[in-house]
Amino acid sequence: MEMMQGASLLSRPADEFGNDSLVEEMWAAKALEHAEVHFNLLTSVHPSELRLTPYDDQIYATFRQDFPDLQVGHLTDENLKSDVEKQKWRQFAEKFNKMDDYSYGTLMRADATKEFSPDNSIFVFRVQFLAIEIARNREGLNDAVHKQHKPPRKIPDESEAQ
Repeated sequence: MEMMQGASLLSRPADEFGNDSLVEEMWAAKALEHAEVHFNLLTSVHPSELRLTPYDDQIYATFRQDFPDLQVGHLTDENLKSDVEKQKWRQFAEKFNKMDDYSYGTLMRADATKEFSPDNSIFVFRVQFLAIEIARNREGLNDAVHKQHKPPRKIPDESEAQ
């Protein structure tokens, strides 16, 4: 019940809240939950087979058109959030403003070869996360983390076979 109220609250316009610490905590919890789900997907399904949205092809094509030289394997706040980059990302995001959650805050791994951690996380908006993670999947940059962290195959024991 409390989660439902939280989700309802988060869907209200941001300008109604100011700097409400409860709302910031709820956003942070939602971003962390999303990060965990995404990492579980990466380690369960081979990244080349993973579809994050029905718009993956469009997001990827637009991303590589707008950011042809961005090396997505290792990112920093500086190469995503400088004044020039912020403007480019804002223009990119507006191309996807029909998506319900395109501007939601999301945690992204800075280094694609490592798992989520406080030192390997950058706070980005959702369509930025999608563009980078789709590129990482298609360009093979999530393969290492998939291989390193994928769950071991379950070997049925004899009692299950009977």
